[in-house]
Amino acid sequence: MSPQTSGAAETREFQAETRQLLDLMIHSIYSNPDTFLREVISNSSDALDKLRLAALQDSSLGVDTSDLHIELVPDAAARTLTIRDNGIGMSRDEVVDLIGTLARSGTGQMREALAAARAAQESGEVSEQATADLIGQFGIGFYSTFMVADTVTLVTRKAGESTGTRWASSGEDTYTIEEAPDAPQGTSVILQLKPAGGDAALPDYAEEHTLRRVVRTYSDFIAWPIRMDVERPAPGDEEGAADGESGDAPAGGTITETVTLNSQKALWTRPKSEVTDEEYAEFYRHISHAWDEPLETITLKAEGTFEYQALLFLPTQVPFDLFSPDTKRGVQLYVRRVFIMDDCEELVPPFLRFVKGIVDAQDLSLNVSREILQQDRQIRAIRKRLVKRVLQTIEQLRNDRPEEFRSFWANFGAVLKEGLISDVDAREQLLAVSTFASTRPATASEKAPKGEGEKTGDDDEVGTTIADYISRMADGQEEIYYLTGTSRAAVENSPHLEAFRARGVEVLILTDPVDEVWVDAVGEVDGKRLRSVAKGDVDLSGIGGEVEEGKDEPDAAEYADLLTWLGEELSDEVKQVRLSHRLTESAACMVGDEFDMTPQLEAMYRASGMELPVSKRILELNPTHPLVERLRARHAEDPSAPELKDTARLISGAAVLAEGGTLSDPAAFAKLLVDRI
Repeated sequence: MSPQTSGAAETREFQAETRQLLDLMIHSIYSNPDTFLREVISNSSDALDKLRLAALQDSSLGVDTSDLHIELVPDAAARTLTIRDNGIGMSRDEVVDLIGTLARSGTGQMREALAAARAAQESGEVSEQATADLIGQFGIGFYSTFMVADTVTLVTRKAGESTGTRWASSGEDTYTIEEAPDAPQGTSVILQLKPAGGDAALPDYAEEHTLRRVVRTYSDFIAWPIRMDVERPAPGDEEGAADGESGDAPAGGTITETVTLNSQKALWTRPKSEVTDEEYAEFYRHISHAWDEPLETITLKAEGTFEYQALLFLPTQVPFDLFSPDTKRGVQLYVRRVFIMDDCEELVPPFLRFVKGIVDAQDLSLNVSREILQQDRQIRAIRKRLVKRVLQTIEQLRNDRPEEFRSFWANFGAVLKEGLISDVDAREQLLAVSTFASTRPATASEKAPKGEGEKTGDDDEVGTTIADYISRMADGQEEIYYLTGTSRAAVENSPHLEAFRARGVEVLILTDPVDEVWVDAVGEVDGKRLRSVAKGDVDLSGIGGEVEEGKDEPDAAEYADLLTWLGEELSDEVKQVRLSHRLTESAACMVGDEFDMTPQLEAMYRASGMELPVSKRILELNPTHPLVERLRARHAEDPSAPELKDTARLISGAAVLAEGGTLSDPAAFAKLLVDRI
């Protein structure tokens, strides 16, 4: 029950603009009615914190701090909900100042500020000036209660004072304020609830399960206990005696017990040494809705200009929606243990969308509803620190636990490499942990140990970083060579690698779709240019080991007529025909100009619906291959021989297939091949 009041109640009128302001807050600023309880509980938690501090600073207050708590008292019959605490309380002047913010002068300016904040959040623009002075004011969160209540009553008494204050309003034209002599220390907020359901589809905030749900969602980690009395079926006499009950309640009746609704287990506030792996795993599954064990737990605490704590997890298994365009990403955001939002995208970049966890800040620039995060230097600084710490942990995983890192990289490497395109600041760290397959065979020490009956294969190779690749570059090599493709097998069998393999020059094997893009975005590493072995003219003279001497290199002039004829004959398919320096075994291969797209990248763009002009490739011939030699000789003997055209198209089609391209007319090529056999 609320305490009795005495003395004449003073009725004050709201200014004309206040109704507009309340409408704005209730119907526009807050998007979820559940948040009213978060706001009121947050106010109560602040009051308890202030009382504990005041008691330490002033022993003359004479307050009892042994059982500080928050209590919820629902009354379904009366349709009321009371939220009360035994915290610091408020004086009459503070009630007028804090809750009367809407009644005092300056309401118009405040309304304009809220309207600006609303416009800013709708347009995505930053409006710190419009909101910074409003955040954390008791009155702002307090007025969210009018979303769910027809009438709101507040009874409060400040610690150290003998008389309390009662404030009441229906949010219309007036409010009343009067003395409350019997008010206990602390603050009680009594809500005359609106009907559940209706046009607003409100939950029933007088029901136990609704209050449990809201508290668990928004206030589960509040440091103070949030209690509620609940009724339970009473046990029978014998059963009650066995359970230690007095047996006073008749069988079939009910008993009342006090339960604590929140866990108060904010693991991120405790030293890592005091938390078990099982507790971390349980918390990870709770916030990620996953069933795997966390691969790594990351704790972070920052103090100074702005304070925050973070508890992050690297998952073991790939989330089913990791590559879905509708994937929600981000960690949960708390402010002083109060839940603000899920999937806070401002705190983690898209390439870390698999990271789960929470960030708990002491103070952040939220908008007035505390639902939208403002873009400011605090957020940017926290994001930068989180990215750095996560990448440091991944690098340590690679160095200390290579077997687990291999599995992690197989699951999430393609996502991490997206950061090489989007995040220039993190690029150096990302390159330090990014691992690539290459043409260098793995040494015995680098292969993963296999159990009995397990097969060995491509995945046995740990891979190489670009830094390690540079340290092994061949004599005379000044560029980092790579080749992209749809699979490792396709890349390793590509004719583009023949000259590199012959000279012992290592080539990176890139098979993720993102590899087609980041190599161009990065451009070079440590002054070494990233160079595709399938583009431009390759000249490996002076690089790597000596090539085994064979027969004399043919005179390029001897092939001039053949190259000219092939260029004309295949003009619909290729833009140039030339002799190759990259082939040692195959008859021919297709290459691109220096800045051409690869066939794989073109296919990706077309699959996404983008229209691209047809790009022609360059056909390179190996002058030492018997087929090419016979073709040159036959053309020199009789340039009009009918079989020359068929041979030219067979060579061209085979080159397209060898690089993973698509033939313009597969059926015609198949018929031509069968006929020639």
